[in-house]
Amino acid sequence: MSKAFTREDDRDDDELPAELKVPAGSKNYMTPGGWRRMKTELHDLVTKHRPELTQVINWAASNGDRSENGDYIYGKKKLRETDRRIRFLTKRLENAEVVDPEAREATDQVFFGATVTYLREDGNEETVSIVGVDETDLKRHYVSWTAPVARALLRAREGDSVPLRLPGGIEEIEILEVRYQALETERPS
Repeated sequence: MSKAFTREDDRDDDELPAELKVPAGSKNYMTPGGWRRMKTELHDLVTKHRPELTQVINWAASNGDRSENGDYIYGKKKLRETDRRIRFLTKRLENAEVVDPEAREATDQVFFGATVTYLREDGNEETVSIVGVDETDLKRHYVSWTAPVARALLRAREGDSVPLRLPGGIEEIEILEVRYQALETERPS
């Protein structure tokens, strides 16, 4: 069979790690900043990165024998990866439901986009912001709405104690503060 009709890797384009999957039947919630980041990345891939790659591949192909041409082989591999990322971003953005935490009416109940401060059983206070699955950033304490801590907090109110299921057992956490604020839009360097 011709090499043109075989896949170089057996991985399905839609295979994602569990933490990036949106639960079946759920919307792909995203903050405005997360949506802008993904839109910017998609634009850069389509208008800058991909055209540069195709130019290099065309140049490499014009050099003759493609079977031993490292620039051509590497370029084609990078192009497949780029096209896979473009398809991923396009699907995610098409299915995104953008929710602005700042636009939410004042409430002490935890919903998507909330920044929540809670007290753990060991006396430590922690603060997390509940964001979309593509926006998770542990350095900023941004957790996906599908993460165990977010699932425990969702729909609860300030002053409530909720069970948090952890690998080591169940821990009761007390919600100290719920606020809705703008979240940083740029990734830290």
